[in-house]
Amino acid sequence: MANLLESPVIDWTDCPLVEINPRKVSGAPILRGTRMPADAIVENYLDGLPAEEIAEVFELPADSVRALLNYAVEYNPSLKP
Repeated sequence: MANLLESPVIDWTDCPLVEINPRKVSGAPILRGTRMPADAIVENYLDGLPAEEIAEVFELPADSVRALLNYAVEYNPSLKP
């Protein structure tokens, strides 16, 4: 798994798929409607898991995972595989 110190920094505040609520997961940016940290999705992707597998393993909507990863790549093009 990617080292958190090496993980790309993404500003999720403008991503409509992500919510930041201090009462959920200690205020970490999470995929809206879940408790899954957005950064964890990106880290799994960077570790080589395809979007569909991330969605399956964590029981998340595949279209939401793909859209979140697209946002991350647009924000930081170096994330592109």
